[in-house]
Amino acid sequence: MSRIGKKPIKVPENVKAEIENGKISITGPKGSLSFLHRPEVSAGFSEGEITVKKKSHSKKAPAFWGTTARIIENMIEGVTNGFEKQLELNGVGFRMSVNGNKIDMALGFSHPVEASIPEGIEAKIEGNILTVSGIDKQRVGQFAAEIRALKPAEPYKGKGFKYVGEVIIRKEKKKMAAAE
Repeated sequence: MSRIGKKPIKVPENVKAEIENGKISITGPKGSLSFLHRPEVSAGFSEGEITVKKKSHSKKAPAFWGTTARIIENMIEGVTNGFEKQLELNGVGFRMSVNGNKIDMALGFSHPVEASIPEGIEAKIEGNILTVSGIDKQRVGQFAAEIRALKPAEPYKGKGFKYVGEVIIRKEKKKMAAAE
């Protein structure tokens, strides 16, 4: 049973929440987000708190219950503070720059790599650190993961993209066998 779903979600005073026909809309100082929840759960808003309850007794209802509660909590966090992921690019000759709504990158391939920045996402580059920010946690994380997948950090020299704070386990270089 979900203990996460039991907790009521507090809505700050500067955030406006609306719930109608299974659609939850959250509006705050940074923008607005909406979410259509599953029919296995129901959400209610009263006295500055949102409560999520199970409607059915299926096996999946507890999972949807907790998931829906955390999605709503992340929406409130996003419209008040926003979310941010930082990627670090390491490697000689590797570089990146933001041009309009595209990120141009030289990642050691025979061609330059371009990535379009989705609507609602901001990208800034300071040195070798790319900061991806926005109000939707899922979209920020997905875009950061797509950029990282272009050139993930390899285990021998650590070249490529890694999240700031991520530890890349290094391998020892390959040794030649002694000739007899």
